[in-house]
Amino acid sequence: MAALSTSSDDHRTGILRSAPVRTGIYTGVFLSVCFATWVLVANRVPELEPLAFARNVGAAGLMAIAACVPVMRFYSSPGELLSSGLLGWSLLTLTFRILCIKFDLLDESYSTFQIFVIGSVCYLIVATLAWIGTIIRRARASHISHTNH
Repeated sequence: MAALSTSSDDHRTGILRSAPVRTGIYTGVFLSVCFATWVLVANRVPELEPLAFARNVGAAGLMAIAACVPVMRFYSSPGELLSSGLLGWSLLTLTFRILCIKFDLLDESYSTFQIFVIGSVCYLIVATLAWIGTIIRRARASHISHTNH
C-alpha cells in the first residue's frame, strides 16, 4: 500500500525531474550570474575601464553560449526547447529587474519587458525552425520508407 501512495515531497520534486525544467533553471541561473557579474564589474571595478570593450564582448559571448544550451539540448523537441529557454530567460529577466533597482540607469536603453520580449522572440523563432525541421525530417523519413511502392 505504501508503494501506491505518493508523498508531497515526491510531488514537489517531480517537476525538478523534468529535463526541460532543470535545463531552464540551470541556464537561467548561469545567465543571471553572468549578467550580474558583468554589471557589477562594469560599475564597481574602475581599473578595468580601459578593457571595457573586451569585457563587454566576452560577457555577451558567454551569455550567448549559455542561452544556446536549451537550443542544443532540445533541438529535436521544439516544445521542450521553448519551455526550457523561456524559463531560463525569465530568470535572467528577473535578475535584470532586481539589478535595475540598484543601478538606476540600467533600464535606460531597454525596459525589463523589452528584455523579456527579445529573448522570448528569439526562442520562439528557434523553436519554430526546430519544429519545421522536425516536420521535414518526418516527411522525408516517411517518403523514404515508401519508395518501393
